[in-house]
Amino acid sequence: MADIAAQVAQFGEEFQQVRAEIAKVIVGHTEVVEGLLICLLCGGHALLEGVPGLGKTLLVKSLGAVLDLQFSRIQFTPDLMPADIIGTRVILQDEEGHRYFEFQPGPIFSNIVLADEINRATPKTQSALLEAMQERSVTVAGVEYKLQLPFLVLATQNPLEMEGTYPLPEAQLDRFFLKLQVSYPSVAELSEIVDRTTQQHEPTLQPVLSAERILAAQRFVREVPIASHVKDYAIRLVLATHPQAPQATELVKRYVRYGSSPRGVQSLVLAGKVRALFAGRFNVSFEDIRAVALPCLRHRLILNFEGEAEGIDTAAVIEDVLAQIPELPTRRIGAAV
Repeated sequence: MADIAAQVAQFGEEFQQVRAEIAKVIVGHTEVVEGLLICLLCGGHALLEGVPGLGKTLLVKSLGAVLDLQFSRIQFTPDLMPADIIGTRVILQDEEGHRYFEFQPGPIFSNIVLADEINRATPKTQSALLEAMQERSVTVAGVEYKLQLPFLVLATQNPLEMEGTYPLPEAQLDRFFLKLQVSYPSVAELSEIVDRTTQQHEPTLQPVLSAERILAAQRFVREVPIASHVKDYAIRLVLATHPQAPQATELVKRYVRYGSSPRGVQSLVLAGKVRALFAGRFNVSFEDIRAVALPCLRHRLILNFEGEAEGIDTAAVIEDVLAQIPELPTRRIGAAV
């Protein structure tokens, strides 16, 4: 038990160092930074949404600088093609004049991939990320190429109502572990941003964690136990997002067309484990599940026509589910399905 406590303490110290380094450049956005670290430790991907100028790209670049990992950036534009992301086969010629094909890897072959303004590319190009995000590999001309671990895609997008954007396919949205909303800074944060960006001094970020240490931390996260009643609570939350389920709330029945996929439960449990470790605990609590519910589920609910017409926010639906689903069921979960 003492060994576990020491590992939990070391875990907290290392990732507090990561936060401290990022804070040298990024003002505020505490919850967003924590969400990115949760994705890193769960081996998942993150989608950051916010209007231009809020520091989404700088935040991801700062995380890449703090971690001793290979980093690449892909600027998504309407004319971007799938081969620009995953790579392509090119014809080369040897010294004897024989021609042969050789695969030239694209920017997807990195540990951290910044997909900047991902919803400015066409759905065809966006779908080029599907295999890489799920399988950690890409297939070109029938040949599979494995990606280097750890691997995570950190994508930024502007709100869909802005000009020149395309909605992400539902299958791709579901592959994002968390969807993080980047909000506008407060007055105090704006003042600090102005001071930092209008002076000559530019902070230098130091690498804190290696790839080997991150992979070890990912394995440690999965060792965190979760009690059966806490796991059942996560399951009931996800079931309540399905309008045809007995657990569904009135808001869900009225405005939701499809609820969360099983990936929603997986993300709730894994993100809850990381949050528990951040708090210095080696067990998952109900509060851990509730705290990560919004970023885990907000992008996994598909509204029906009435919900779209009335401008319903999926976050409000999830908050309603959290308010109405009790932590401990009145009967066994199997009897409610």
